[in-house]
Amino acid sequence: MGDKYGLGRVRCHVVSESNAANTSEPVRLARSTLDAGDKDLRAVADHAFQVNGNTQEALRLAIALGVRLDGAGPGSGRTERLFDTLATVAAADLTVARVVEAHLDALSILEQAAESGSGIHVESGNGRTWGVFAAEGRGTRLEARQTESGWRLDGVKPWCSLAGALSHALVTAHTSETTRRLFAVDLRVPGITVSDGSWVARGLASLPSGPVDFRGVPAVPVGADGWYLDRPGFAWGGIGVAACWWGGAVGVARRVYREAGERTPDQVSLAHLGAIDMLLTASGQALAAAASAIDDGTATGTLGAVRAARVRGIVARTAEQVIERAGHALGPEPLAFDARHAQRVADLQLYIRQHHAERDEARLGALLLDGARGVSPW
Repeated sequence: MGDKYGLGRVRCHVVSESNAANTSEPVRLARSTLDAGDKDLRAVADHAFQVNGNTQEALRLAIALGVRLDGAGPGSGRTERLFDTLATVAAADLTVARVVEAHLDALSILEQAAESGSGIHVESGNGRTWGVFAAEGRGTRLEARQTESGWRLDGVKPWCSLAGALSHALVTAHTSETTRRLFAVDLRVPGITVSDGSWVARGLASLPSGPVDFRGVPAVPVGADGWYLDRPGFAWGGIGVAACWWGGAVGVARRVYREAGERTPDQVSLAHLGAIDMLLTASGQALAAAASAIDDGTATGTLGAVRAARVRGIVARTAEQVIERAGHALGPEPLAFDARHAQRVADLQLYIRQHHAERDEARLGALLLDGARGVSPW
């Protein structure tokens, strides 16, 4: 891997006003200022900004962060630090965040599986790059069957981000009509066909998420049937994605803040800036509270699912409103002439569509009714 992303060995610096357009500041969920222990976070911000959408560089940074944050997954006692890192990367470059989040999530899942008592161990390091392919789609189905030589996967899996560039992935597959299981797969073996040609997105354009065809592909089971969805970490991983959305919204908001500081703002500009601050502050606090709940053990079961649904909904709505407010405050100029801002807006608009809007709100409503047993949740 070399020293390029050896984060413990880099020379860190504080971003100055003169180079603010060429680098990025770190992000903290709960505190607006950085303390003396945050030099590494500054290095992460700088490196993520330098990647500038380059997929291979994003993968290198993901590997480095996986090593750096080893043992710091959700529930480790350092969940807020993990979310700070994800938000910092996202504020700098959402392509990097999308790659890093999936890689770190996969490492956390493998660690949780090893700690579950199942006896399953999957080698995750040595330069491996990981994705998590767990989406389902109409007209596609991936099935797992057990043979004398081990498990094999057959069928099509949709929404496999960067499958052609990753070395490994955690993939969910049907083991019966009613059950699914998680499997670890080496994406470099024969029998895998990646279809990227249908990816026409303008946001996250360098991260094709097309379908992958599996034909007799060997796979290693990770956990029992249903374990992937039933483990507490499933909800925690979803909150980690929301930390990326929040960081992306911070990146958009910084453009508004910089514009206001470069000229005398009128009342409308100040109103947009104030509204953006309230949105980001409230959702950042929700993420920080979720991190604390994960670490103190109160974000499990229905409580964990409710918290994840709330936080994801709050942050997704924040991101949508920050994009709208920024558009009103800035007008068309940065969307037309500021490449980094225009790309960040396009990336964030697509990324937050992982939140299913009213459908996820309806799911939250159902969780509240099922879990409250007649007691008001507020």
